[in-house]
Amino acid sequence: MASTALTSAEAGTATRAQAGVASWYGPGFHGRTTANGERFNTHAHTAAHRTLPFGTKVRVTNNSNGRSVVVRINDRGPYVGGRVIDLSNASARAIGLSGLAKVSLARM
Repeated sequence: MASTALTSAEAGTATRAQAGVASWYGPGFHGRTTANGERFNTHAHTAAHRTLPFGTKVRVTNNSNGRSVVVRINDRGPYVGGRVIDLSNASARAIGLSGLAKVSLARM
């Protein structure tokens, strides 16, 4: 699935959709400082995105099972090519993601 990126102009508008591959991160990052300066909590519903402003809320839907979760962007990433979002462990579990999954993002 090709990802569709949000441009900086789109990031300033109300609601835009994006699709692509999601992954999760956390074990080695719990307690470390995120890009916005807060401590990463793998148990919180947060995520890393390359361009969305910090504090943005995004509904992430797992395309294979329809489960979704609302996350708050507090970090930058993912740094692995072909991925659109890195979820905290809690967020990944909420949508049934255990590795990689095709997801849809909708800015709240």
